[in-house]
Amino acid sequence: MLGHMPPTPSARRQRVGIELRKMRDAAGTTTAEAATVLGVDRNKITLIEQALYSVTPERVIALARKYGEDDAEYVGALATTAGDKTKGWWEEYRGVVPVGFLDICEVEFHARGMQSYQICHPPGPMQTEEYSRAIFQDAQVPLTPRVVETRVEHRMRRSATLMADGAQPYTAIIHEAALHMRFGGRQAARRQLEWLLELSQLAHVELRVVSFGADGFMGSGQAIIYMNGQVPRLDTVQYDSVDGPIFLHSAEHLEKYRRLVECMTERALPVEGSRDLIARVKKEM
Repeated sequence: MLGHMPPTPSARRQRVGIELRKMRDAAGTTTAEAATVLGVDRNKITLIEQALYSVTPERVIALARKYGEDDAEYVGALATTAGDKTKGWWEEYRGVVPVGFLDICEVEFHARGMQSYQICHPPGPMQTEEYSRAIFQDAQVPLTPRVVETRVEHRMRRSATLMADGAQPYTAIIHEAALHMRFGGRQAARRQLEWLLELSQLAHVELRVVSFGADGFMGSGQAIIYMNGQVPRLDTVQYDSVDGPIFLHSAEHLEKYRRLVECMTERALPVEGSRDLIARVKKEM
């Protein structure tokens, strides 16, 4: 059955709509033709694709069959996503922190693993509370103390989830430039480096540093997170912008950013060499 969605649909609900639109476009099927499968008005198909109406797993499968999609694993994963009613911890912050922050947490929570690439500072989940606070206090648009504290609290909840024992694999590729940034001052920066060294010992965490001696880097240098979905076609790329997080899902984008992460991993120091570099920067700071 179809039902009204909340005013701000979740990231995964939006992804279901995006994937159904991809399938329909690839099949050359009109909204009117798709609507006959569900016995609804053609406008409902558009609303489903825009995540303004929910759709059951059974109807996802029915639409995929109509579109001639024969990747059973992909369709099954998409149907599972459509039926997922999970209300995660991030929902406590809806209306309090930007929606984009919640979308990141939702996709991360369901990811099978992720790779983060950062130039200017350590990944959010690997930041100390004081370092994170200093970053938010240095925002382009000044934030009130209350907003800063709320965002720091939210980031620490995110960190506790992703850095917990038994969490999904997390690879952090950090440029050496980030190790030298002193958000919050010299002592705060030293404590941040100590925390990175501690987190690097976690079984599910792989921390690699791209040193100044590396042969350059690919891309424009923006921070990105590559999140592995239930199947590769449902992977997600997120990168930061002045206006908030941007999410990419097309096959072309996914392939491009897979290659970028692979390239930066190849250019990064080994795990032990990365720890040695972090320890050296900390000692010299």
